[in-house]
Amino acid sequence: MSKVAIIGSGSWGLTLAILLNEKGHQVSVLCRRLEKKIELETKRMDPKRIGEYKIPDSIRFTYEPQEIADSEYLVFAVPSQHLRDLLNRVAPKLNPSKIVSVIKGIEAKSHKTPSEILKEFFPSSYIAVLTGPSIAREVLKKIPTSVVVASENIEFAKEIQNLFHTGYFRVYYSSDVRGCELGGAVKNVIAIAAGILDGLGFGANTKGALIVRGAREMMRLGEKLGANPLTFSGLSGIGDLITTCFSPFSRNRIVGEAIAKGKKPEDVLKEMDMVAEGLETSHVILEIAQKVGVEVPVVEYVHKILNGEISPQEAINAILNRPPKPEFY
Repeated sequence: MSKVAIIGSGSWGLTLAILLNEKGHQVSVLCRRLEKKIELETKRMDPKRIGEYKIPDSIRFTYEPQEIADSEYLVFAVPSQHLRDLLNRVAPKLNPSKIVSVIKGIEAKSHKTPSEILKEFFPSSYIAVLTGPSIAREVLKKIPTSVVVASENIEFAKEIQNLFHTGYFRVYYSSDVRGCELGGAVKNVIAIAAGILDGLGFGANTKGALIVRGAREMMRLGEKLGANPLTFSGLSGIGDLITTCFSPFSRNRIVGEAIAKGKKPEDVLKEMDMVAEGLETSHVILEIAQKVGVEVPVVEYVHKILNGEISPQEAINAILNRPPKPEFY
């Protein structure tokens, strides 16, 4: 049994807390807001995030970072744009040796991935990234799920694999941290596009094409940034992309569908009371792609739609009327 602290009380953080608790680990959850800590501690439920599932009494909630300072593992499960602010508050009171990030996004100002930000604050810690096609409510139902954990230290990746692996939650390992994080970030933007197609009533042909062309953007950009191209054909790439584009529980897909029906992104998020990482990530991915000279038309037009520069239908027409190209370029 290990002491594990989940930092973040969103749907994925709570899901992993329950999973690790069921494996017999001693689990604490550090909440970003004091009122959230009190609510979860009292009600032991969060219907908006994890449905009807009850949170076991053995999972401890806290707002004070010093109360998790003796944890063997810290698992960061907060929105990417909030990570640095959170670390400014909690890092001075923590000295972890083993860290896992389950965050999918890229910081807007610095263009850094979550693992790179964590390395800034904890330069001597082992850091791994857990990612892949994993809808929280399906994991809670014990529906078979496969993910990948990546670390530059392959022995640490195997250690985290064993920490999370169960009969229904199958964990593979990798050394391509950059590729795994980039796949998790880009797929959220493509999922917004998938939701837009759903909202406009397009069919499987269109969505299948979108997924493949979105995956090519992911691969082109990843290869340019030094990732292993094979990573994007795996769980953290095409696997996560397919799941996020089709799942009725995908926040990014839901936002895209609502936008296509005339709603504003901020209004959808208020109704959901959750974060859709793709909204913040779209302009970051576009900036990075333009900087390194990689063409990402799907990401570009999603960004234009979110900025109100173009309507969803105009964006689709513009993409379809681009000059013909070879499939792989």
